[in-house]
Amino acid sequence: MEHRVFNFAAGPSMLPLSALERAGREIVNYQGSGMSVMEMSHRSKAFDTIFQSTKEKLRRALNVPEDYEILFLQGGASTQFSAIPLNLLGENGRADYALTGNFSTVACKEAAKYGTVRVAASSADKNHTYIPPQSALELDPAASYFYYCANNTIYGTEWQYVPETGPVPLVCDMSSDILSRPVDVSRYGLIFAGAQKNMAPAGLTVVILKKTLAGRHLPITPLMLTYETLIAKDSMYNTPPCWCIYMLGLVLDWLEEQGGVAGMEAVKRKKALILYDTIENSRLFSCPVEPSSRSDMNVVFRSESEELDKKFAAAATEAGFTNLKGHRSVGGLRASIYNAMPMEGVERLCDFLRQFEKGV
Repeated sequence: MEHRVFNFAAGPSMLPLSALERAGREIVNYQGSGMSVMEMSHRSKAFDTIFQSTKEKLRRALNVPEDYEILFLQGGASTQFSAIPLNLLGENGRADYALTGNFSTVACKEAAKYGTVRVAASSADKNHTYIPPQSALELDPAASYFYYCANNTIYGTEWQYVPETGPVPLVCDMSSDILSRPVDVSRYGLIFAGAQKNMAPAGLTVVILKKTLAGRHLPITPLMLTYETLIAKDSMYNTPPCWCIYMLGLVLDWLEEQGGVAGMEAVKRKKALILYDTIENSRLFSCPVEPSSRSDMNVVFRSESEELDKKFAAAATEAGFTNLKGHRSVGGLRASIYNAMPMEGVERLCDFLRQFEKGV
């Protein structure tokens, strides 16, 4: 096998090696079909088997109740910033948003085009270095839904609790921590996630929603954003992202071999603790995020200067640790340690951090 680096990118991210190798073996001739999955008709029996199997694997992995629908869509999580208000604001035209980073802020601005949006909480006062506690949430009891982003890839924060909103449905962007810890789906009205961090290659967006929430869309809702239509056609009103759905199935097979979501939670917590401990014990590097709000998926840190950050990122790339540069809007450094990042990658990065510090 050719040399593979430890890819710490925020997304698209590493995929499990076993899933990639299996896809490679099947890429030209999928299970004797004589064709690649990329060549199959989405209406064919062969692909329908892949589709339904993947859907069932995801339902099992997250213990999704039967009164929830799973949709495999396109357009990225960002398309759902529009689809969600268009579909859910029909009840009374009001929604609550918690702004804890870039993506929830963008989603809030998008929703405001279609109704009245309140900022129920914000961490902007401290540059999004913390997650507001339940006591800080200013809730509208008549809101159509409460929206939050579970994990903030840019700022390195993660909600360590599920907001209590009474009868108001919870809507959550879980793009960057889905499948990394158990989720009680029944507490949510809608969960969505771009697949390119913990699930599959870029191009697939997963939406899990309570079926009773469908059918409330505004009259202006585009056909391809209407949940009611997408549910009726089982995600196949048009051609779905077939290859990505197939890859999600392979990743879910790998996940089950790791002990499922519960098994993954134990591993990802260990990886995060090792890396945070290394940073905390460093004289050169520091993490700006409040400890109780730190993400297990995206570890942000920085040295004493931008120049030294750039030097570290360059040296790390040379040593086989790629994509450690922080997001352009905040600078610094960032190690994204999603499910497929092996423990070895984190341990070796920690060793490199210590070696780099000695040389400064």
